Amino acid sequence: MRHALILAGGSGTRLWPFSTAGLPKQLVPLLQGRSLLDIAVERATSVVPTSQVWLAAGEQLRTAVESVAGLQADRLIVEPSGRDTLPAVALGCAVIAAADPDAVVAVLTADHLIEPLESFAATLDAAFRLAEERDDALVTFGVVPDAPATGFGYLELGEPLAGGHVVSTFREKPSLELATEFLAAGPSRFLWNSGMFVWRASTLLRAVDAFVPESAPLLREMGCAYGTPAWDVLAREQWPAVRKLSIDYGVMEPASTSSGFTVAALPLDARWLDVGSWPAYGEALGADADGNAVGAARAVLHESRGNVVASSDPDHLVTLVGCEGLVVVHTPTATLVMPAAEAQRVKELHALVAEVAPDLA
Repeated sequence: MRHALILAGGSGTRLWPFSTAGLPKQLVPLLQGRSLLDIAVERATSVVPTSQVWLAAGEQLRTAVESVAGLQADRLIVEPSGRDTLPAVALGCAVIAAADPDAVVAVLTADHLIEPLESFAATLDAAFRLAEERDDALVTFGVVPDAPATGFGYLELGEPLAGGHVVSTFREKPSLELATEFLAAGPSRFLWNSGMFVWRASTLLRAVDAFVPESAPLLREMGCAYGTPAWDVLAREQWPAVRKLSIDYGVMEPASTSSGFTVAALPLDARWLDVGSWPAYGEALGADADGNAVGAARAVLHESRGNVVASSDPDHLVTLVGCEGLVVVHTPTATLVMPAAEAQRVKELHALVAEVAPDLA
């Protein structure tokens, strides 16, 4: 059967101060009172039965995600602690495989906007069919670049395959010069790496066996033990030794050069927005005639252009006069002001905040 596994981990530090350790960005009601996770679950349940939609999250988020609308209580997979995406994905696939040995799993993100839904559903169906037909397929979704972005990884494409291409190389976040070359080469050569995948659960676990053999047996054992008393012992005594590793580094990159697997990319013909920074949040909101994106219940902007304004306090009034290209974010406990061009540096700022005011980080 077809399943969806939504990854709800990640700290989202570049959306501080809305996003904090206790309430990361995917859980914050950023868009008309809805969180990105709410939207992700709704998107998944529109293409996979509710009973086959799973959510992976860290123990620290258990309470926050248990009440997500559309998620069945027994479909929550809680990691003992964050160990990056490979352990999260492998553990999730192992739990799903224990329930359904023939499972084909779509691994989806909790912090992206994808529109229209129909286009996403069509691409997801094609990916499912490819994984169902080939037991060596590790399918990823590539987004057609519309700018020389340096904040995304890229998929370098090889020969055509089933409506997409074989991935010949994973290219890390490039320099502006390289990103410009990738854009000029066109979408038949380079796509943005969306971080979403489809594969048979058994194929993914076989890849973990091949490329991360030191962690694979424990991840399989924990998948079978999930929900039993044996889980608690494994989580306490053995999980902390699991190597921190991303799914791209740990599986996708070595699989792309292995004869035992075929890594394929299907182009995602949809608007895809990684809401990973304040300018991206502004893009998700949409701008007014002056280029201002406002995510605040009360705001007055006078002779100001190209700003992103956000507030989590419905009673607080945010005002700007003669401002251009700023990000202004207000919460009851912290305020952020910066040029939008410096948005990637919020991660640096967050590290400093964690030192001087850890309760607000």
